[in-house]
Amino acid sequence: MDITSITGAAYIVAALLFILSLAGLSRHESARSGLTFGIVGMAVALLATVVGVIDVSEFLPTGGDRALVIILMLAAVAIGAVIGLWRARIVEMTGMPELIAALHSFVGLAAVLIGWNGHILGSHESMDSLVNIHEAEVAIGIFIGAVTFTGSIVANLKLSAKMKSAPLMLPGKNLINVGSLVLFAILTAIYVSLDTHDNTSADLLLGVLTILALALGWHLVASIGGGDMPVVVSMLNSYSGWAAAASGFLLGNDLLIVTGALVGSSGAYLSYIMCKAMNRSFISVIAGGFGIEAPAGDDKDYGEHREIQAEAAAELLAGASSVVITPGYGMAVAQAQYPVADLTAKLRAKGVDVRFGIHPVAGRLPGHMNVLLAEAKVPYDIVLEMDEINDDLPETDVVLVIGANDTVNPAAAEDPTSPIAGMPVLEVWNAKDVIVFKRSMAAGYAGVQNPLFFRENTQMLFGDAKDKVEEIVHHLN
Repeated sequence: MDITSITGAAYIVAALLFILSLAGLSRHESARSGLTFGIVGMAVALLATVVGVIDVSEFLPTGGDRALVIILMLAAVAIGAVIGLWRARIVEMTGMPELIAALHSFVGLAAVLIGWNGHILGSHESMDSLVNIHEAEVAIGIFIGAVTFTGSIVANLKLSAKMKSAPLMLPGKNLINVGSLVLFAILTAIYVSLDTHDNTSADLLLGVLTILALALGWHLVASIGGGDMPVVVSMLNSYSGWAAAASGFLLGNDLLIVTGALVGSSGAYLSYIMCKAMNRSFISVIAGGFGIEAPAGDDKDYGEHREIQAEAAAELLAGASSVVITPGYGMAVAQAQYPVADLTAKLRAKGVDVRFGIHPVAGRLPGHMNVLLAEAKVPYDIVLEMDEINDDLPETDVVLVIGANDTVNPAAAEDPTSPIAGMPVLEVWNAKDVIVFKRSMAAGYAGVQNPLFFRENTQMLFGDAKDKVEEIVHHLN
């Protein structure tokens, strides 16, 4: 059996492992095995690709030093592995969303470089009828990659608070987005029809197309507000998959095509599910907030808020029969998941029914809160989704809102003029008592004031969430 056959068989194995990985990652109980399948699949794919490239001499430059090319390739793999391990070891869970956005940008940049490489080298096919197909692959691959690259950079800047989370509202922004897509189609048609020997015109045209795509990617994500950032991360994951698939067509790599299609389709489906959960239009989000107006400032006077201290909160919890905890990004920032797990164990030991209510977009990454709670060994069976817990909130004695804001905002259900109107939220205000853990009275990530803080059954517990939960545990003891 030759190397080509072995490589093809390895690619099939890797593709099956990737499918098993996606299936495993769909549930908490099988997430660890799903991760293992993905790691093994990627190792098989990488090894098979390296061996295949080494064996096929056509990939090497004419008269080039074969050993030098192999050394450079392995060195690139090693450098990438070292950087990846370093970043994975030092990143905090709060920094995971922006890290993922940054990784998506690398995929987009790789697709752009591969597209330009395909343009410079031209088609490897001997049939003239396939030349136009190759040029179309080049243009489409560069466009998707460039949009992914700059869009991911903007998402990274917004998630890391290096850029304002408010949506960018340029005059005629919808026309800009639609016009860019129409212009891309025109430029692609012209590029494909050009004489392949007219390098100057082709280079210039492809350069304009690349700049157009880079600008569109920046504008698309900049036009989306902070409240929709979890959907954006998922959407960019989909874009990176399609960019990888486009690169697979250019490189003639079947596994890259299959893997890119898996990532692209699964990311698109997850984005659709999240949009449904947020009562957002899937098309409007992926189109850069198409049809969404800029949120207006909220100057309404909701009255005075009430405060509570940790000792009084502990007394309230000790006398409760049912407690629901709704975590948000603030819990991740404070790294309060471990004392929250300790508090949960203490209350359950006292006979209190404790459960968690997780909003689909709690945090800034799909499943962010679920990962944090699993990390702290909170039992899976008491971690419920929003739809599973909302009906039980009117019979709940105490709700602890730990670092959540927009996902528990009653304005979404009661104020049709609110920028988040219609977004399904955790209806915590229906409980008997609500305690909100917060550092200050500042608005949430979406920039919308929360009337919950001023309700008669709501009390604010100010300070670092981790410290305050630990104080409550201390008083419970």
